[in-house]
This record gives sequence, C-alpha cells and structure tokens, in this order.
Amino acid sequence: MDFYHLRGLDAYQQACDQAKANPSAFWEAIASQHFQWQKPWRQVVDFDFSTASFRWFDGAQLNITENCIDRHLVDKAQQTALLFEPNDPNEGSQAISYKQLHAEVCKMANVLKSQGVKKGDRVCLYMPMILELAYAVLACARIGAIHSVVFAGFSASALASRINDCGSELLITADGGFRGSKVLDLKSIVDEALTDCPKVSTVLVAKRTNNPITMQPERDLWLAELIEQADSNCPAEPMEAEDPLFILYTSGSTGQPKGMVHSCAGYMVYTAYSFKNVFQYTSGDVYWCTADIGWITGHSYIVYGPLANGATTVMFEGVPSYPDYDRFWQIIEKHGVNQFYTAPTAIRALAKHGGGIDQYDLSSLKVLGTVGEPINEEAWQWYFNKVGGGRCPIVDTWWQTETGGIMISTLAGITDYKPTFATQPLPGIQPALMDDQGPVKGNPAKGKLCFTYPWPSMARTIWGNHQRYIDTYFSDFDQAYFSGDGALRDEQGHYRITGRVDDVVIVSGHNLGTAEIEDAINTHDEIAECAIVGVAHEIKGQALYGFITVAKDAQLDAGEVQQEINQLITERVGAIAKLEWIQLVTDLPKTRSGKIMRRILRKIAEGQRDDFGD
Repeated sequence: MDFYHLRGLDAYQQACDQAKANPSAFWEAIASQHFQWQKPWRQVVDFDFSTASFRWFDGAQLNITENCIDRHLVDKAQQTALLFEPNDPNEGSQAISYKQLHAEVCKMANVLKSQGVKKGDRVCLYMPMILELAYAVLACARIGAIHSVVFAGFSASALASRINDCGSELLITADGGFRGSKVLDLKSIVDEALTDCPKVSTVLVAKRTNNPITMQPERDLWLAELIEQADSNCPAEPMEAEDPLFILYTSGSTGQPKGMVHSCAGYMVYTAYSFKNVFQYTSGDVYWCTADIGWITGHSYIVYGPLANGATTVMFEGVPSYPDYDRFWQIIEKHGVNQFYTAPTAIRALAKHGGGIDQYDLSSLKVLGTVGEPINEEAWQWYFNKVGGGRCPIVDTWWQTETGGIMISTLAGITDYKPTFATQPLPGIQPALMDDQGPVKGNPAKGKLCFTYPWPSMARTIWGNHQRYIDTYFSDFDQAYFSGDGALRDEQGHYRITGRVDDVVIVSGHNLGTAEIEDAINTHDEIAECAIVGVAHEIKGQALYGFITVAKDAQLDAGEVQQEINQLITERVGAIAKLEWIQLVTDLPKTRSGKIMRRILRKIAEGQRDDFGD
C-alpha cells in the first residue's frame, strides 16, 4: 500500500503499524515513490541518541528546489504556486505560476552567485513578507547556500547576534516593510546591526515601501537592478542528503539563541508528507498559512511543504486587524481558501472583535488549523462553529522549530479531533511521556513529552555547538529526545500539550527565551535583578510578567520602570518581547545554589499565594 496520502482511518492505522514495525522500509517507500533524487541512498536511517547523531537517506543526492519547482513544470507550469496578498487590500494580489516561480528563483540564485555566494555559505534574510523573501529562500537552496531567515520584528542587536553566530557575509533586506498601519524602517535597523557585524560585505536591498534610506557605497546594492540583468536559468546544485539546508534561530532558556540546523533530504520528505496528510491537501485546493516565513511555520508550511506537493500557497504580508478585523474572512472569500492555518492568538483576537464574519462566504473552507501554542476551549469552539460552520475539522498541530514538521495532530477528516488536544502522533512518530522514573505507562497519564525514535525532519545540531544540542535535548532522558514541553494523555491515548517546563515563554505563538529578555533589562543602570515568567493572557495565550528588583538608591516608580525597560527590550530583543505587567520586589526567591525559583514566581503572577511547595 502507498502510505503517502492517507485517505481513511484504516490506512492511518496501517501506516502507524508499519512505520513502528519497520521504520526504514516505511520511509524508504515514501521517499522513493514521491520525490526526485539525483542519486539514491546507501542507508535510510542511522542514529545514535547518546551522541545526538542522526542521518537520513545517507549517500543520496538531491536538490529540494527541483522537488518544489522543476518537477511540477511538466504538468503544473501555469498553475499558481504562490498567491501573494499584500498588506493593503487596494494594492491587489499577485498570482505567481510554477513557471514564473522557476524563473524568479533562478534569477535570484544567479544574483547570489554574481555576488560570490557559493555552496555552504550562509546568507541572512531580514525581510518583510514579500515575494522576494520566498524567492531568496529558494534561491539559496538552489545553489546550496544555507539560508538563515531572521524575523523582521527583531531588533538590531538580535539581528547582529544571529548574523555573527552563523558567519554570514551577505544579507538581503528591504527599504522597509508594511505591517498594518505601520511602515517598518528595516534598512536603518540593518545599518545599526551591521556596525557590529564586520564580516558582512554585501547587502542586497529590495524595494517595497520607497522609504528614504541611506545606501552605503561598496556594500549596499539594489536587488531589482541585479535581478533585471540576471539569467532566468540556473542549474540546481547537487546536495548531499545531510548537507545543511537552513539555520533558524530559536530562543533558549539560557544563553544565546540556538541556531537549529536542518538538512536537505529528511526535512524535505517529512514536511511534504506531514503537509499532505495533516491538511489532506488535494490538487486544485488553495491553502493559506498566516505565519511569517521568519518562523519555522513559514519555512515548513508556506514554502517547502506546500511547494513540494505542487500546491497553491497563500503568502500574506499584513495582519488580521488591518484595515479592519474582517481581513482574514475577506481573503478566504476572495481566493476560495480551502485549508486555513493560523495561531490561537489570532483566533482569540478575532473572536473578541467579531470582525463582521457573517458578511463573508466561508463555504470554501474544508480544514482549519492552529499552530504555535495550545488552544483554549473557548477559542476552539468559536473557531469550529463560527469560522468553520461546525463542518470543518480542526487540526491542532504540535511541533517545534527543532522538529522541522508537525509531530502530533489530527489528520483532517481521517482521525478524531478533540477540543484543546493535539490528539495523535503522525505515522513514524513515537512519543512517550516521561517522569523521573522513566516512561509513564498506561492511560490517562501525564509527564514530559519525549520521542524515542528519530524522524526525518529533526534538527541535526545547533550551529557551531553540538554539545549544547546534546545537553539541551538528549541529556534529560536516556535514548530519547526531550521536547521541553509537558503533556497529558487521556483514556483514548490523545495528547494534550500543557506548556513549557523550562523558561521559554510562548507569546502570540512566538517562542521567547526569558534569558535574552532578562539580559536586556539588566542593562538598566538602576535595576539590580529581574526574572520573567509567562502568565495566561486572554488574547496572546501567554504574556510576560516581570519581577524587578531596583537598585538600593533608585528613585523609580513602577510606571517609569515598565516604560524604560520595555524600551530596552524593544531595542535589544524586539517589541514582541515587551512586558505586559511588572511587579517591583525587594528580592527574588532562590534555591540554596542561587537559582531563581520561577515556579514560585509563576504562582505569584497567577494570583496563587497559598501553595508554594517545598
């Protein structure tokens, strides 16, 4: 049986059984029958949990862009690949066919080559959600350069740290970006960041807002002028299966953000497979993920997963509230969107504001999805009944930057959905709940969410620091990957994610490391110490609560402190990391070894003052 597109519960169960009994045979069949390879593999999988060494399709050669673009030119050349919806609805959308996508990616690839970029080089992208961002990602992959996209909401300091960590010498940006009613001055942020990035010798600048900007001679070049001169054909570089495809930074609970490295073959196979089955995409559907390509969701489920399946994928530049809270519904009706994938934060905001949803025809919708954080019951019910009309299954997807693809989720129309539960693992995914004694057996159960067998799209390392990769994900439990999340399993074996067990807080679907935020706050001259925790928030899912100890002689009130530290956070991390609440305290609760007891702070922040445990 071909398990690539699962069409019923029996097929799902058979796929799970085969993938568990013989993972190599299962993934070999998927990979060999549904992708284009330049050279076959010697071995499907080889791994060692103790050294965090994972190799998939070892010995194979391929190029992911041939699978995302070239092979579709035979029968889908005129089909829309990317459907760009701009921030301003009056601007009009753009439909880019697979044939056009091929030409634009090749031109961008040739521009990169003309600037000396070669296989293995790192290219940083700090761009708004415009077509050039998608072209640049795919162009890097086409020539074997390693792309590292930095979300265009990050500050100059955060951008600089990521550029320096990966050793990028070329950056692609834009004169600015539109985000709702705001015009983002991206180029000035880049200019500030590059004062601390001596290796960067070239900056390519896309035109979007026509902001007045300063172009630095010898370094800054207009992208459009280079593309105009570029050839629309560029051969795809043969890549080894385990060559790095991209680096994407995720916040950690301690130290610098972690540069997660994803490789070419395994990532391609799993993102394509998971996209096809979770969303039950069929030819002719219009699929829309509202994420930004600056996050893993955009990488996997705007660009690579959909394009590897020859899909039509919507790329949205704006925000759900601009020009009004009906924007999502307007776009769904306009393009006849069939699968809609967004964050619980957006769902809660839209539910609160209404947004004139009843004026729009949403009958094209077949599947609704959520991503980024657990969804609460009230938001789930509104999404299911109001947006989906009670007829569209909700796929509540759990996965991470580190996993590369969706790990636990309902398969739309195939497996059961249950409010607030991610439900069941995909075929080939082997979860386990762990406590200090090892695996928690039976149902119901709760524990730390781990995985006891590798999967193709898992990150291979942390850029430049493999020991940190081992320490972070493979040191808590023997022969298992620890996700950092807690979870429970109900009587039927459905999984519900209960949140982070470390010090990463998920705000509006964005993983924010408390250490990076605390470091920014601690640069304030009159602040002695601080600790940040996440607290439940009606709209954002979680918001940041700061406990602040001011210096002994400081003459500051809470209002002044909050304003000043939020300014520091905006400058050093980004506006997404601003504190919602602060509390001035004389001291912080600590263990005898000096570690701040954040579980106590969380209880205080949530108003629980009676049970602090030991």
